[in-house]
Amino acid sequence: MVSVCLASYNGEKFIKEQILSILHQLNFDDELIISDDSSTDHTVEIIKSIDDSRVKLLAINQFKDPIKNFQNALKNAKGEVVFLSDQDDVWLTDKYSDTLQLLKSYDLVVSDSIIVDEQLNTLHPSFFKYFKSGKGILKNMLKSSYYGSCMAFNRMLLDTALPFPDTKEIGHDLWIGLVAEMTGEVLFYQKPLILYRRHSNAFTPVNVGKSTRKKRQMLYGRIVMVKEVVKFIIKNKLKWKKG
Repeated sequence: MVSVCLASYNGEKFIKEQILSILHQLNFDDELIISDDSSTDHTVEIIKSIDDSRVKLLAINQFKDPIKNFQNALKNAKGEVVFLSDQDDVWLTDKYSDTLQLLKSYDLVVSDSIIVDEQLNTLHPSFFKYFKSGKGILKNMLKSSYYGSCMAFNRMLLDTALPFPDTKEIGHDLWIGLVAEMTGEVLFYQKPLILYRRHSNAFTPVNVGKSTRKKRQMLYGRIVMVKEVVKFIIKNKLKWKKG
């Protein structure tokens, strides 16, 4: 069984297109879990209008936090394989089949994506090349390559990563990526498997990678990450992996 976990908030403009691109690939016994963080537009109505038993809506949440919203979806996932999904992208046709095959050998797969605009016109053919994505604990603590929309992983990794650190300094996707590097095998798959849509209302900013945070805030964030990683290593009696 496969679980796709999607966190929604005011996504009425694009969410139906994304949901349909996902459902088109899922098997009849898979599930698409959508945790909505009290959208004020027509997002919930659009989700409810899709007549498919695989869609499981978790509504009336008051997290006001995308990390906790994703965690809610993940805690309700029943699948042995879990995909993360944003509300505004589009899955390409090989996303499901390619990823399941790769997860037979890896604990976490991060696939490349094509960066597109609101109308799905290509802005850049490779997210990986544009943002220099790749493995490495230190590398990703400095600048994360782990974007949930491109990630899928096995149940054991999810159980190990939950609960997420109670801080906004570490995204849910980055934490899962770091845990995967500390405990298992990660693959950055070079084939694009989604259209990664960029627009003004996206949770991940359009100018991702060009942070406007003050240096002091960024330093604080890195300190929090190191603290949480060290706590995880001690708790699980792991050795620090270089890279």
